[in-house]
Amino acid sequence: MSRRVRSSVILKEILPFYTSLAMLIAIAVVFDAALHVLGAVWIGRYLGILGALLIFASFAHSLRKRKIIVWGHPLLFMRLHEWLAWIGSLLVLVHAGIHFNGALAWLAVLAMLTNIASGLTGKYLLQRVQRSLREVRVGLRDRGATDAEIEERLYWDSLAFDLVRQWRKVHVGVAMSFAVLATAHVVAVFLFWSWR
Repeated sequence: MSRRVRSSVILKEILPFYTSLAMLIAIAVVFDAALHVLGAVWIGRYLGILGALLIFASFAHSLRKRKIIVWGHPLLFMRLHEWLAWIGSLLVLVHAGIHFNGALAWLAVLAMLTNIASGLTGKYLLQRVQRSLREVRVGLRDRGATDAEIEERLYWDSLAFDLVRQWRKVHVGVAMSFAVLATAHVVAVFLFWSWR
């Protein structure tokens, strides 16, 4: 792999992934610190509610994908899913703050962070593999390869691509774990917490 290709992969694939995660955590830490400095930590309680609603709204993407929602462009729903989940997660992280007083809440936050990492991994990895397969296919076709030769040459790469596409099952499973833990957290809050 040439230096140019390696730097392109780093700039286009790896850097955006880590930058998104780092920005999410850094903004949450700064926002939480600001609430502490301003003596407004109580606001964080309510940011969790708003964050959870935004994350819940981001599931409209799944409904559109399964044609339960029939209006709107699927790509728009995908972008909304990404942004609503990112902003909602940010608010939930601020809500969680740097407090270590609830194991259930921290398990939900851990599941949420795992889900974010899973979503970003799928987004960048799947795009990269698709692009790579497309480039190889075009290159082989330009060199005069027949469709049968192209399919034979890309057989193992296509199998790898199919395997990479399985990340969605992991992503959905982690999302369901997060949903269960977050719901348990909300139920526990209503049962045991004073809203004063």
